[in-house]
Amino acid sequence: MATSLLALLDDITTVLDDVSILAKVAAKKTTGVLGDDLALNAHQVAGVHADRELPVVWAVAKGSFKNKAILVPSALAISAAAPWAVTPLLMVGGLYLCYEGFEKVAHKFLHTPEEEKKERAALVKALADPTVDLVAFEKDKIAGAIRTDFILSGEIIVITLGAASAAPFAVKAGVLAAVAVLMTVFVYGFVACIVKLDDLGLHLSKKKSTAALGRSLLSAAPVLMKTLSVVGTAAMFLVGGGILAHALPFHAPHPVLKTLFEGFVGALAGALVLGGVTLSASVARRAGRR
Repeated sequence: MATSLLALLDDITTVLDDVSILAKVAAKKTTGVLGDDLALNAHQVAGVHADRELPVVWAVAKGSFKNKAILVPSALAISAAAPWAVTPLLMVGGLYLCYEGFEKVAHKFLHTPEEEKKERAALVKALADPTVDLVAFEKDKIAGAIRTDFILSGEIIVITLGAASAAPFAVKAGVLAAVAVLMTVFVYGFVACIVKLDDLGLHLSKKKSTAALGRSLLSAAPVLMKTLSVVGTAAMFLVGGGILAHALPFHAPHPVLKTLFEGFVGALAGALVLGGVTLSASVARRAGRR
């Protein structure tokens, strides 16, 4: 009995150690999605009243946990029943990352700063209107953020599954569960900090002893948001392009060239997919008018 118990403890220790190692590998591979997840979810709560920001973040975080409660068992079922599907799923996921990244870049260049200011002004005006149902507005924000989270969480789970595809089932389950929980806690904890950074800066700026720090935080908040968006977009091209580049018959020998090549593949794939989606939508609209 004692020997069996020690053997069991040794097995559990080995599984936990493997989970820890593979979780670190998976975390590195999902950094691109995570960066965009941070930027997107911080943007989703923009426009919500200050005293409701944290409750909204918490509501989205709970939705994120529910998303992963669906995605993790689904991923494990796929890996057990149809392991061959992991690579195609990764490829589809890589294409989606590239598409979303290029869509963000295209939106930036196709919309002038004046148009973005008008959209922002319209949002502020709507929030100030007493006839606007703020409860419904908040629910829409939460529902939109949860939908975004489901897509990006799916990417994280699939990439993690690919990183741990050769591991035993118990290790694979542990890796997926660990990454799902840790990523959710990190993302929404950090999002909560970001959305309250300007409030903290405003609070500190009202005190003489911390006024300089407060003003610095107020100045840093929009810069941080913009930086997260840019870095997240670049990382999506690199991660998505890296997934797609593995299927190509040739690879760049030097690490720097490899990174540039994967970024180029990601941007090119994103442009092609966006072009295809735009063309399909245009054809569908024309067909609907007939």
